[in-house]
Amino acid sequence: MSATVLIVDDEETARSFISEALCDAGYEAVEAGDLAEANKFVDTGAADIVLLDVMLPDGSGLSLLDRLSMENPSPPVILITAYGEVDTAVEAMKKGAQDFLQKPLDLDRLIQAVERADEIVSLRRELTLLRQSSGDQTEMVVGETPAMQRILEEAQRAAAASVSVLITGETGTGKEVLARAIRTMGTRSDKPFIPINCPALPETMIESELFGHEAGAFTGAQKKKPGLIEIADGGILFLDEISSTKTDMQAKLLRVLDEHRFRRVGGVKEIDVDIQILAASNRDLQAMMEEGTFREDLFYRLKVVDLHLPPLRDRIVDIPALTGTFIRQINMRTGNIIQGITPRAIKALKAHDWPGNIRELRHVIERAMLFCDDEEIDIAHLSPDIQALAS
Repeated sequence: MSATVLIVDDEETARSFISEALCDAGYEAVEAGDLAEANKFVDTGAADIVLLDVMLPDGSGLSLLDRLSMENPSPPVILITAYGEVDTAVEAMKKGAQDFLQKPLDLDRLIQAVERADEIVSLRRELTLLRQSSGDQTEMVVGETPAMQRILEEAQRAAAASVSVLITGETGTGKEVLARAIRTMGTRSDKPFIPINCPALPETMIESELFGHEAGAFTGAQKKKPGLIEIADGGILFLDEISSTKTDMQAKLLRVLDEHRFRRVGGVKEIDVDIQILAASNRDLQAMMEEGTFREDLFYRLKVVDLHLPPLRDRIVDIPALTGTFIRQINMRTGNIIQGITPRAIKALKAHDWPGNIRELRHVIERAMLFCDDEEIDIAHLSPDIQALAS
């Protein structure tokens, strides 16, 4: 995702020269000729990096530096000083300026300074995203059945090749868990993982949330906002229950898949992104294609690798391993010291038909551990409906 550099300089020729150089280097650039105009750009959130001249028609650039230092996060500021203004540069560094350049500007030094500032911006974004997307990172895909072993092997190949993956299966079968496992197994493991629950996004907001918008693009859009696709740049975008999206949005997603570029709402510039898209659905997308509610071209573009997770009732043999995984995870989170589960309790679990699949099993184990004061979960700790299955 390219950073936007705000160039604050009263000389129009200098601004144009710098703007052209930054655009050639892959950055976006906006220009301000004085403090008042610069403050308006800051108000709209348009500046990731600020290139700031000290001497401006309506005051000192250091006053804007003071304001920017109070922002959270504060955009990196590169100060432009006249030759010999060492004291001003020192004062600016104390106030939080990232770097300073002396006039006349050396183009190579300018680009290097912006690249260093961009590293800071990128690092902040990644740290924020990692905090936002951090879940139970100990969750792993567990499976001993031939079907699950095949899914794991294909998931590893898809992760290594960084291709699109369509994950299908009933609600609760672990589609997001598998998506996170693909992220862990692939080359994007240290990059953002952005999960999007498509049905939870209102139809009027989904385009803005996915693609972002420019300031003034619509009523209430006071600041530029990067979308989730832009934020996922370099990483993985997980579209959960993609079947809920309308066909016009499906067409826009198809363009991102095909061309790896998009435009923000209200924007005119194409933005390039490098993302792997994983999509999940509990509905029959082929039936939806026949109904005309899901685009055939998007279906086949997503389905480079097709992974269908079987329901838990078809993989009863995996219940002991899944149960052990859940016990370890819940122990780590709660501080419990439960060591396992008795054979009688496992037999009862295997007799249940699990309409809620793996998610239901996890809830059952979590409840059992809440009422268990022993080292092992037994029949008495399970919910009454499962106790009734014990023979």
